[in-house]
Amino acid sequence: MKKITESEYIKATTRIEELLKFVNDETPEDNPNLQELIVLSDLVESYENEHFPIGTPTLKEVIELRMFERKLKQKDLAELLDTKPARISEYLNGKRDITMEIARALYKKLNIDSDIILQG
Repeated sequence: MKKITESEYIKATTRIEELLKFVNDETPEDNPNLQELIVLSDLVESYENEHFPIGTPTLKEVIELRMFERKLKQKDLAELLDTKPARISEYLNGKRDITMEIARALYKKLNIDSDIILQG
């Protein structure tokens, strides 16, 4: 796939915004606007993957996200994981490594992917 420069990236994103006014789910696949949108989208995606990569979130980030999603405070999370609030604070601040028991609880009770749990 052709690589684009930053100025080409900016032009492509601007053109994508324009094309989205004319293209929707009902647009036929042979429509020139849709074809252009697909090509530009692929170029922009490639540029963004190279220049703005999104890495795997840390365990702390995922735990904090789950706490936010479920409106949990550290005290609530400690209760859910059957540990002490101070221990949760130590885990989140990197002062203590998680135990296998807590790792299992994070996986089962918060649905955190095992790859994220084991990355640390």
